Amino acid sequence: MKKIAIIGAGRVGESTAQFLATRDISREVVLTDIREGAAKGAALDIQESASLFGFDTRLTGSSDNKIIEGADIIIVTAGIPRKPGMTRADVMETNIHVLDNILDDVLKYAPDSMLLLVSNPVDTLTYHAIKRTGWDRNRVMGQAGVLDSSRMAAFGALETGLSAKYINAMVMGGHGDAMVPMTRFTTISGISIEHFLSAEKIEEIIQRTRTGGAEILALKGNSSAFDAPAAAIAEMVEAIAYNRQSVLPTVAYLQGEYGQEDITIGVPAVLGERGMEKIIELELNDTELNFFNKSVSSTREELITLSKITSKI
Repeated sequence: MKKIAIIGAGRVGESTAQFLATRDISREVVLTDIREGAAKGAALDIQESASLFGFDTRLTGSSDNKIIEGADIIIVTAGIPRKPGMTRADVMETNIHVLDNILDDVLKYAPDSMLLLVSNPVDTLTYHAIKRTGWDRNRVMGQAGVLDSSRMAAFGALETGLSAKYINAMVMGGHGDAMVPMTRFTTISGISIEHFLSAEKIEEIIQRTRTGGAEILALKGNSSAFDAPAAAIAEMVEAIAYNRQSVLPTVAYLQGEYGQEDITIGVPAVLGERGMEKIIELELNDTELNFFNKSVSSTREELITLSKITSKI
């Protein structure tokens, strides 16, 4: 890629810029933020580490979204974060208004780009972005499942004592308490995790995965997670930039897949140079389908709230 733009130079946005730069995915990474100097300072700080990390990516920052002009992909991390005790849905109304302003600038300055939504509630914001832009679903996607799957893999490594490098986890559904960790599709070097852990331990991992973000928020007190989300974003962007045809859980717009229409939710998808190129439909057993449908119902409730918010705008 020639240019990647990150809107929101908070902790997630800044860490994302750092990970993208060190991977040398793009010639240029730009950051924007409404806080005067925040994006410029973050960009300069990362740029000064170039010789130490050995990258040639050029970073710039601005408080003017015109800087996103010509970007290949735009990553949206802007919005208010959760505070302890808040759900992702609690920040919806504010973040919808923030997103609307961003989308106006995206349509003005980068109408040919792709969009990767990260701000919460990500499933709902991704849906809103698709509807407001009118873009094809391959160009607008959300990040959640890669992060949730990484958390599940990390907890699996901690419980087994085995290398996290060889653990492949899969989490589907909405990015919240109703997410669906898929133990049947979670393996260690191709061997089911059920071979290594008891049903009780696996259930503990499932529950910890569902509350992984809240756990970090409660521990930090004044900050939600940012390093793991940023690494997940970089993984998705790299798959697109290098046309890797990677199968990654992605918040995608469903058009009949899994028996669902007109909803954005986490499912395994193929990411390549055209963005979200294909949705992978897994054959779910009755238990998995029940959990997935519950997650769908939870997301549809958020979409009803979204409809009420947008009707007032």
